[in-house]
Amino acid sequence: MRVSMEVGERPVRGARSAGGEALRAAVFDLDGTLANTLPAISKLLIKVAKEQGCSVTARQAAAAIGKPPAAAFGRLLGRPEDDGRVQAAISRYRELFSYEVLCQGPQLLYPGVTAGLSALRAHGVELAVATSKTTRAAESLLDVMGIRDLVGPVIGQDMVRRGKPHPEMVLRAAGRLGVPAWQSAYVGDTVGDMRMAVTARMEPVAVTYGSGTFGELAAVAGTRMCSSFKDVVSVIAAARPRPSTAAGPVVRQRRAAAVPVGAQQRRRRLP
Repeated sequence: MRVSMEVGERPVRGARSAGGEALRAAVFDLDGTLANTLPAISKLLIKVAKEQGCSVTARQAAAAIGKPPAAAFGRLLGRPEDDGRVQAAISRYRELFSYEVLCQGPQLLYPGVTAGLSALRAHGVELAVATSKTTRAAESLLDVMGIRDLVGPVIGQDMVRRGKPHPEMVLRAAGRLGVPAWQSAYVGDTVGDMRMAVTARMEPVAVTYGSGTFGELAAVAGTRMCSSFKDVVSVIAAARPRPSTAAGPVVRQRRAAAVPVGAQQRRRRLP
């Protein structure tokens, strides 16, 4: 299964042949993983918070990205999630999202995403998206970037009772694909993403070009570290499914060390 050859890399060392055991599915986070929306979203969060009378720094905005909307604005505004000002901020954010973020279209894609997703599909890997965005917003973003047809089910925050890092979201995505969680990977850019993957018994694959730093992501036991989307494709191609030792998700994390891809990995810092 030499997926890397489809995206211009050298063959994956140790990759299995077509008859070998391989991961059957990959579920992806959206912001900071497939889409380089972080700068635009950060500016939008700061703008909306300012309209609500709160001064928010770029670092604070970056830390809120990837969280459910109520949790994000509750934290930024320093108010309970059900507070009227928090709800007003969420409505305003959604109102401006198309004008501030979606307008950038395909330019939002990280390098290698389209080719990488196409390569995984060509080799029989089922694909899905699980994100803290609403399903409608996620679908719109995938559409304007031109990759909606490359992924199957899209599971948004509005489709689950409990958001990240609870595993409900990714377990639903795997279920929609018809693939057991332990035969799947979850790819994301935050510590919450990796904890969710571990709890769901999925292969945790972290990208270091998003919002999480290398050190934060590597601290989650068993995480595979990727500095590019080409690395993501290589990891999914080479990874073996984890044994299914229990019917439900696990709570404790494994004590394995994080596994970086490539000889050089740079720590990333939030702006």
